Amino acid sequence: MSEKDQADLAAMEKTDEPDLDRGMVEAWAAKMISNPDRAYRATFYVATIFFLVTTLFPFYWLLMVALTPRNRLSSVGVLTPGGFNPGAFVEIFTTLPFHRYIFNSFLIAVVATVIVLFVASLAGYVFGRLRFRAKNVLLLSVLVTSFFPPAAFFVPLNRLFNRNIDILRPLMQDGSLYNTPYAIFIPLSALYLPLSIFILMTFYSQIPDGLEDAARVEGTTRLGALFRIIVPLSAPGVATAGVLTFITVYNEYFFSSLMTDGRPQSWAPMLEGILRFQGEFEVLFNLMAAASIVAVLPVAILVIVAQEKIVSGLTAGAVKE
Repeated sequence: MSEKDQADLAAMEKTDEPDLDRGMVEAWAAKMISNPDRAYRATFYVATIFFLVTTLFPFYWLLMVALTPRNRLSSVGVLTPGGFNPGAFVEIFTTLPFHRYIFNSFLIAVVATVIVLFVASLAGYVFGRLRFRAKNVLLLSVLVTSFFPPAAFFVPLNRLFNRNIDILRPLMQDGSLYNTPYAIFIPLSALYLPLSIFILMTFYSQIPDGLEDAARVEGTTRLGALFRIIVPLSAPGVATAGVLTFITVYNEYFFSSLMTDGRPQSWAPMLEGILRFQGEFEVLFNLMAAASIVAVLPVAILVIVAQEKIVSGLTAGAVKE
């Protein structure tokens, strides 16, 4: 049989095959199966759009409410404000000292982050690079504290910090830690310390022993080798632990609201300042929205600046090479 006859026979067989009556979903599924790269791209775009909408739309809605005048809040549209009044971003600082609330949260978060990184660096070095008996048991006992909700520690901490302690009277007026920053960043540092220890331990254990041994030969102590060699080489992990701790402490409200009386001079957090716009007979929703946007700016700037370190830290510390 010639090649022409074979081609004619194949064409006749193809025309004799019945066409599949596929629906829209079946046809789309067949295309995705025949072209998996297209399916992966479509899934990625759908997931990205869904994530952006669900994440950014609340901030967009806050902006719409903040720009709407107080007497037109009921006319706020889905995509447009009910008016245009950017003065709300100035009014939040004239109505009450909202800048002091932001300063309180920012300073407490910075102090807690420094304490956590210093202690976690020492503990991460011990657990990640030294060998001793019962290391796993001790590490597990440290990590267990992160399994409990923060509310479980409030009663004993509240009784401890609200008690008049004679040894603190030279430093505190009444010998109590209530309405002081110590009652806030001390328990917060202890609560968020285990996560940082685990992150830094993973990074420190990946540093080759030869680098530390070379530093020790040159006369450097273990502590010097830690902060001169190991910590700089583990910069992504240190940045990740620091940013996560800062964000968590900065947004914390439970302990801060219970350890202070809500006044800005008593180290009340910024969330307490946002709730101050809720009065007994009126709720200033536009000011609350404007204050929320202003309060989130320090965290947003920090994440934008350190995003590369955070991503590399989360991925590099995920596996052990």
